[in-house]
Amino acid sequence: MLQISKIRKTFGELHAVNNVTLNIPSGQMVGVIGRSGAGKSTLLRLINRLADPTSGTISFDGTNVTELKGRDLRLWRASCAMIFQQFNLIERMDVLSNVLVGRIAHHDFVSSMLRQYTDEERALAIRALDRVGMVQQALQRAGTLSGGQQQRVAIAKALVQNPKILLADEPIASLDPANATRVMDSLRTINQNDGITVLVNLHTLDTARKYCDRIIAMRAGEVRFNGAAHELSNDLVRDIYGEAGLETGIDESVTSTSIEEASSSNDNQQIA
Repeated sequence: MLQISKIRKTFGELHAVNNVTLNIPSGQMVGVIGRSGAGKSTLLRLINRLADPTSGTISFDGTNVTELKGRDLRLWRASCAMIFQQFNLIERMDVLSNVLVGRIAHHDFVSSMLRQYTDEERALAIRALDRVGMVQQALQRAGTLSGGQQQRVAIAKALVQNPKILLADEPIASLDPANATRVMDSLRTINQNDGITVLVNLHTLDTARKYCDRIIAMRAGEVRFNGAAHELSNDLVRDIYGEAGLETGIDESVTSTSIEEASSSNDNQQIA
């Protein structure tokens, strides 16, 4: 179980995440929704430890994640794999090599720098690509792929980390509807078939209701709703999004100077 207790993250006067407490049992698919700047991305970065909390604790199966350092922290980031809106692939490298980057945390410094992967790891990467329908593009340069294809490669890269948790930060925000469906279908299949906990930040309520067992709604860094999708009433939606949200389909894909961007610039670290 993932346990988040009284987590806070501040940037000067901004309270990006404010006193959040959550218990997420293993195997759930959880959608995190809210307006731009609600704190969704910051929350995921805190769980992965790409950002350090101002106060509070995060633990997983009895391990205090907020105290991890060095190799233990790198292994946590591997077991708590992160999928980003921007794909985070190396465009000049082929697809297979990009997926194998997900194994770096399991190597020492020298072998990771030399990209000395085992035959077993290469087979693992091929199987991961096959699961997301991208095995035929294994030797193609990542930069030549469409956005939806790149996001599926990013999912395969996360899978080879052998994660216990998958964190997806707005994974479909820049995709067309068809590719968005393929990506969300892949995440749900991984959740159901592998029993991997999935937390996914989404900018449309309809997508969260369709794919997620549970919805967490945030506003101004605080959790305003935490429960099953059918329990999220229009009154609660108005509280989270305001009246305009109901009329516009609750779409927050345009993000300007949000708190999440402040999080990214203040905690610019990379997954090991």
